[in-house]
Amino acid sequence: MQTWLMKSEPEEASIDDLQRLGRLPWTGVRNYQARNFMRDAFQLGDRVLFYHSSCAEPGIAGLARLASAAYPDPTQFDPASPYHDPKSKPEAPRWLLVDVSFDRKTRLLSLKELRERPELASLQVLQKGSRLSITPVTDAEWRLLEPLLA
Repeated sequence: MQTWLMKSEPEEASIDDLQRLGRLPWTGVRNYQARNFMRDAFQLGDRVLFYHSSCAEPGIAGLARLASAAYPDPTQFDPASPYHDPKSKPEAPRWLLVDVSFDRKTRLLSLKELRERPELASLQVLQKGSRLSITPVTDAEWRLLEPLLA
């Protein structure tokens, strides 16, 4: 099993939304590297660190699981969507999504707290210039994070 950190803006999809609904499609990924993770590396049941971004207090807010294989993101074809991509065609979609299912809410492990822990310095979310919405988390990083999420 792998672990992934997946960022979501809470006004768009929060851990509370996921808890209420049980399962959500992870729409709006528009970065090729993040898309390739979904397409090539994700496996059903992989662990997800649900990270709230672009908010007053960013950080890990809960745990989820990958609940589907990657499939075309319908927002790319919707002209009314902020994720519309006029160059993407239904017969050759550029963008994919996966479904995630709720595991549990955690205490908020804030970005500030993550940065204050030198043993977590290797986390990709902490690297300068890292803006990817999906990043892998190593087994060693997970072992350090797990007790902090209780």
